[in-house]
Amino acid sequence: MGYRIAVVGATGNVGREVLSILAERGFPADEVVALASRRSQGTEVSFGDKTLKVKALDTHDFSKSDIAIMSAGGSLSTEWAPKIGRMGCVVIDNSSAFRYDPDVPLIVPEVNADDVVGFSKKNIIANPNCSTAQLVVALKPLHEKASIKRVVISTYQSVSGAGKEAMEELFNQTRAVFVADPIEPGNFTKRIAFNCIPHIDTFMDSGETKEEWKITAETKKMLDPKIKVTATAVRVPVFVSHSEAVNIEFENEISADEARAILREAPGCLVIDKREDGGYITPYEAAGEDATYISRIREDSTIDNGLNMWVVSDNLRKGAALNTVQIAELLVNRGLLESVRAA
Repeated sequence: MGYRIAVVGATGNVGREVLSILAERGFPADEVVALASRRSQGTEVSFGDKTLKVKALDTHDFSKSDIAIMSAGGSLSTEWAPKIGRMGCVVIDNSSAFRYDPDVPLIVPEVNADDVVGFSKKNIIANPNCSTAQLVVALKPLHEKASIKRVVISTYQSVSGAGKEAMEELFNQTRAVFVADPIEPGNFTKRIAFNCIPHIDTFMDSGETKEEWKITAETKKMLDPKIKVTATAVRVPVFVSHSEAVNIEFENEISADEARAILREAPGCLVIDKREDGGYITPYEAAGEDATYISRIREDSTIDNGLNMWVVSDNLRKGAALNTVQIAELLVNRGLLESVRAA
């Protein structure tokens, strides 16, 4: 028997990607319902070779759905996820609303799949921040080999992480540069075209931004609370895919060759690392792909047991939509939805 899936936020960047990936991967669904706010009701979205008409979130009966994949923002998730969970529908939430709740598992299937059983406390599973998802996929196998002590990350994050309007802003500003039109920032605090902005999300009292704090907190929750993590998050004029320069200090010795071999065998990772012109992955090449790409693996001579590497992934896929579908597949493959249905 197939499953009944509700995709909340189906008209957004991530929601549309969720529908595409569900179809691509042949998820065993008897029913897929596209949901959004009332103002989007009747909008058509693609699901494989089918077209779905978007229905209103507030009129859907979630007791008749098995899984709700939510990509509609933190405030909506805060309001709706607990209610949906109480109806017996398991929520996989893309927002930050429940990531730090000790009763809600934060899951990247390649990293901590066994933690998914904790969903039964609230019927909610959290999807991590897009930057964290690709980072921990690359860190996990190395941590198992040599025990990570400290990680320093600099991110180069695409505008799609801020939504459709942010992508339009980059496009419009880029065009304005070439025709000498005035440029006014909208979604970003400064011009994004041909620029970099070291500011994502709000500033905290510590001086770090909320985005930087998320990377730290989520890496610790999923991988190991003892790891020291510090990040600088930067928005760059790229449409899709986040890149990260990652410096890692280990407890135990590990060479670049060993790391390269481990990562080549690790789930979700694809190593493209030739020490020649073009022997690495860029965000443009990662767009539309499922893998977390790793390049520029090399030893850091300034510390004992140190490595540097370059990590790139499509933030709309592995950073959001793909990971949520993989979590749904995990629930199905481990038979974890049967107990919910029985209740």
